[in-house]
Amino acid sequence: MKYEMKIALPIYKIVYAAFFTVMLSIVRGVAYTNEIGIALEPPMALLAVSFCADTYTQEITSKRSEIQRLCPMQKRMYCIYKRLVIQGIFLLTVSVIGYGLFFLFQKPITFEIDKGIVENEIYQFLIYFAAIIVTLGFWGLLSNLLSCIFRNMWVGIGGCLMLLLTTISILGDRYLGAWNLFSYTFRDVENSGDFSWICGKIVCICIGMIMGAILPKIIEKRG
Repeated sequence: MKYEMKIALPIYKIVYAAFFTVMLSIVRGVAYTNEIGIALEPPMALLAVSFCADTYTQEITSKRSEIQRLCPMQKRMYCIYKRLVIQGIFLLTVSVIGYGLFFLFQKPITFEIDKGIVENEIYQFLIYFAAIIVTLGFWGLLSNLLSCIFRNMWVGIGGCLMLLLTTISILGDRYLGAWNLFSYTFRDVENSGDFSWICGKIVCICIGMIMGAILPKIIEKRG
C-alpha cells in the first residue's frame, strides 16, 4: 500500500492540489453558503482530470509497463484501481477542506430554508459531498481512460478539458438541462427541494461503470 501511495500521491501533486484549493477559496467569491458547492464542483473536476491522467501512463513513460505485462491482468488492474481509489480519497479530502476554507476566507451568509442554521449547513454540505464524490470519480476515471487509450496523459487531459468546457457552458446547460454532467452546478440553489439534478449524476455513474468495465480491455490492448 505504501508503494502504491508513493506512486499515486507524489509530493508535487499534493502541493499543487493544496495550493489550487486554497487559492480557489480566496479568489472565487461567494455571497451565500449555498453557492460554495457551485464554486467548487467545476474546478475540482478539473483538478481530478489533471491529477488522475497519469495514473497508468507513468508506467509507460518510466518503462515499468514492460515489467507489468509479465503480471496477470487481474493484478495489473488491481494496482490501477487501487491508485485511482487512493487519488480519489485524497481529492475528496481536499474538496471537503476546500468547502471549509470558503467559510474561513469568504465568511458567506447562510441562505435560510425551512431548517435551523446548523441543520441547513449540514444539509447543504451533505448534498455537496454526495455530488462531489460522483464528480471526482467520473472525471478522474475518464481522464485515466483517455490517457490509456492514446498512451499520452496530455491527450487525456485535453479530451476531458474539451468535454468539461462544453458541459459547463451556457449551451451545455440549455440543451442538456438536468442530464448535464454538471447538473449540480446548474441546479436551482434557492429551491432546496429540487433534486432533478440527480439525473446528471446518474449519467455520470452509468458512464463511469462502463468506463470501469472497458478499462481492462484497453490496458490489455494498449499495454
